[in-house]
Amino acid sequence: MIFGAVDLDQAEGAVLAHAAKLADGRLPKGHVLGVEDIIRLRNSGFSSIIAVRVEPDDLMEDDAAAQLADAIPRDHLRFSEAATGRVNLYADANGLFVADKTVVDRFNRVDAAITLACLADHVPVRAGDMVATIKIIPLAVSRQKVEAARRILEQAVAFEVKPFQPRAVTLVATELPSLKVSVMDKTERLLAQRLSLSGSRIVGEIRVPHRMEAVAAAIGEALARPAAAAPAMIVVFGASAMADFSDVIPEAIRQAGGRVEHAGMPVDPGNLLVLGWIGEVPVLGAPGCARSPKENGFDWILNRILAGECPTAQDITGLGVGGLLMEIPTRPQPRDLTGDEAEKLTIAVVVLAAGKASRMGGEGRHKLLAEFDGKPLVRLSAETALAAAVGRTVVVTGHRAGEIAACLDGLDLTLAHNADFASGMASSLTTGLSAPGVADADGVLVMLADMPGVTPADLRSLVSAFRGAGGRAIVRAVSNGKRGNPVILPRTTYDALMKLEGDVGARHIVETCGLAVIDVDIGEAAHLDVDTPEAVIAAGGVLKG
Repeated sequence: MIFGAVDLDQAEGAVLAHAAKLADGRLPKGHVLGVEDIIRLRNSGFSSIIAVRVEPDDLMEDDAAAQLADAIPRDHLRFSEAATGRVNLYADANGLFVADKTVVDRFNRVDAAITLACLADHVPVRAGDMVATIKIIPLAVSRQKVEAARRILEQAVAFEVKPFQPRAVTLVATELPSLKVSVMDKTERLLAQRLSLSGSRIVGEIRVPHRMEAVAAAIGEALARPAAAAPAMIVVFGASAMADFSDVIPEAIRQAGGRVEHAGMPVDPGNLLVLGWIGEVPVLGAPGCARSPKENGFDWILNRILAGECPTAQDITGLGVGGLLMEIPTRPQPRDLTGDEAEKLTIAVVVLAAGKASRMGGEGRHKLLAEFDGKPLVRLSAETALAAAVGRTVVVTGHRAGEIAACLDGLDLTLAHNADFASGMASSLTTGLSAPGVADADGVLVMLADMPGVTPADLRSLVSAFRGAGGRAIVRAVSNGKRGNPVILPRTTYDALMKLEGDVGARHIVETCGLAVIDVDIGEAAHLDVDTPEAVIAAGGVLKG
């Protein structure tokens, strides 16, 4: 590949290295120049351009990315089409993402032009989460280098998603006078939440005194229960933390006929975990920190078992690097909220109404001025937000802001003008988040102003799901399982939203932030946006403006 300035006289067949703005439009980066393109460039004052000349042994960026992606097994992974030299990979099941750093490093050291980025090793993922991306840096790359990188992916597993396997879990909880019953009840509830991603469930709880013989008998009782549809697991929560490797829980596992694989772990919080086995049934002695919803070492071992792994002492003792846990800014685990506290969560609404309506044709019509039931669409959308009584409502304006604002006259909302609306959706999101009171809300409901089918009841359903999750999940509207809009984003995503640039929305943040995503089916309204005159008419609107 040859990169550099190319005279227009010699530019036919060259590939644009940068987008070119012309008097009659633009040519995108990566465009292969033909005779007509060169005429347009010359008419726009160009005498040369920065371009790439592809040599016989080169592969174009998309072909290279696609060939590399083809070398990765499809099991439990979904692949995007190659575009701009990139293929994104998504989990196709709830499970554990497992990566081999040695293989990924070998791949990335073949050539600086060829890159692979993925999630950290052994992190839980949901179906639809982005887990890896292959990116070719230049517009073309050596075929030999691509083949060398491809061989690495064919010869070893760089990463995979191990689907969670449901378990039938018996909870054994020990009692002491100092331990409140309410704490034990909360423990059961939090364990059920931890198990939900895998489809596992608690099939029984046994509460016994904090004595080795009583715990051993409870383990035996759990093993004697009739076989469930899912493999068994036993989780023991002690009323007192393990103080010795011969303490109540490890000794009870041995007394019940099992073996202790390992007691203690170099993860904090989580030091006092116990892992044992009775035949093929795992027995987990939970550390005290597992009574909290915050991530801890218990989650790490629990998720491995739910993904079909059998952690060994070697595995557990190898967790020290990275084992000092802190809350991750983009993936915090807030305290468990009561129903009353969840109801107090504040939600702001940001209605995006700044776009250029570029697909409406050249007659100057604006989709947001089209009338539905005698009202401009932008007013209908704003009234929907207000009728849902969610919270402070902000409408972001941009293109033809004066006319849009006039349509909203008299409504109890805030207007936020995005002077940079031409740059794309990201600037409108940041404008909305910067409006007074929005950044202080526990969540922001983002609406597109061109969706006439969304109702106040739909918005209330989304809000109910957000509050039901204690404000710690992303909630999005779907139809028949296909994602759509609106969406509610928790406050913990705001910093990432404020860093967005260009014509992109929040989708990447939704897929990569690590927060749970709750889908709420609102029917076809989740997909009905009116971007063209034909769409406006088909949806029952009357073109205006």
